[in-house]
Amino acid sequence: MYDIERIRADFPILTTEVYPGVPLVYLDSAASSQKPLVVLEAMDDYYRHTHANVHRGVHRLSELATTAYEGARVQVAEFIHAPAPEEVIFVGNATEGFNLVAYSWGRANLRPGDEILLTEMEHHANLVPWQILAAERGITLRYLPFRDDGTLALERLDEFLTERTRLFSFTAVSNVFGTINPVRQLVDAAHAVGALAMVDAAQSVPHMPTDVVGFDCDFLAFSSHKMCGPTGIGVLYGRRELLAAMPPFLGGGDMIRRVTFDGFIPNELPWKFEAGTPRIAEAIGLGAAVTYLSGLGLEAIHQHEQSITAYALEALSEIPGLRLLGPPGTQHGGLASFTLEGVHPHDIADILDKSGIAIRAGHHCAMPLHHRLGISASARASFYVHTIPAEIDHLVAGLHRVREVFRL
Repeated sequence: MYDIERIRADFPILTTEVYPGVPLVYLDSAASSQKPLVVLEAMDDYYRHTHANVHRGVHRLSELATTAYEGARVQVAEFIHAPAPEEVIFVGNATEGFNLVAYSWGRANLRPGDEILLTEMEHHANLVPWQILAAERGITLRYLPFRDDGTLALERLDEFLTERTRLFSFTAVSNVFGTINPVRQLVDAAHAVGALAMVDAAQSVPHMPTDVVGFDCDFLAFSSHKMCGPTGIGVLYGRRELLAAMPPFLGGGDMIRRVTFDGFIPNELPWKFEAGTPRIAEAIGLGAAVTYLSGLGLEAIHQHEQSITAYALEALSEIPGLRLLGPPGTQHGGLASFTLEGVHPHDIADILDKSGIAIRAGHHCAMPLHHRLGISASARASFYVHTIPAEIDHLVAGLHRVREVFRL
């Protein structure tokens, strides 16, 4: 049974009063999730009792820290069903994962005339690294459109995937529309023309089961801080044969096997891509988050969010002047983006904040998507493991207050 009250008790911040007498209603998990106590305790325990650098010492603390750090890698590999832990690279965030692939694989393999296919609903993290690469290497970027309902125009895939396509990089779940995309179908389409497939899983890994073998993807990136883990760490999964052939992304300590004044020999996977002192405490925190989410069950989390999202979409649709963005029903992940006629999203968020309600307002790092919609910004409420219907009710009441303030 999904015991929501017990789950809410795991998150200390949910008892916070953001203003005197005004309790927090946190509806911004798509931007960054809150942390359960087990994650905070795991990181605190490391810093208090076992902190040392990893891989480089023979003393007891270094051995304990190394075991914990590499243990977290194993936990993550199992969580996403990666065939081997060395296919899990710890990076700073999902954004760094895309940059790593663009700079390392892209620079080594792409030539003028090659094409990369993206979609019109991508986060900037899956746009800008490829734009930089395109300007440098003379490759062409193409964008699969989305339909008016916020779903991808899958009927046009054959038009955009060609023999010139070298990579199809796309989001599993849109951070604006909430659209749940058919990952395996898109991967298969890429492979059918000889292209690689990379998945932006930042909005999917925290919310539903992830199986990189089942996806058959070549690369996949996600961030810890959106899945109950700490900031400052993310994951890049890559097929072993691809990672092994790619040159290092950053140079320095720990990513080398041998260095002379004439050059260097890179380390083995995964350390070839983890230069310098790594994110040790953050990896341990991510490992604790993975254990926590696994204990709740990703299917149970997904079902809970589907229920909450359906409740939210129905309630929001009854507010006069409110326009919901994205698809209906089961194609919709755990968020609701919207506009309110006559009110800027920043004003919506500011007025809601006075009632303790935290939402996101702006372009959500997806400016091209908003431009395509003919708007500069939108408001977004996003949900997670601890969201309850009463918080949706607070949001709806808050939006009615917004309408009163603007005399709508």
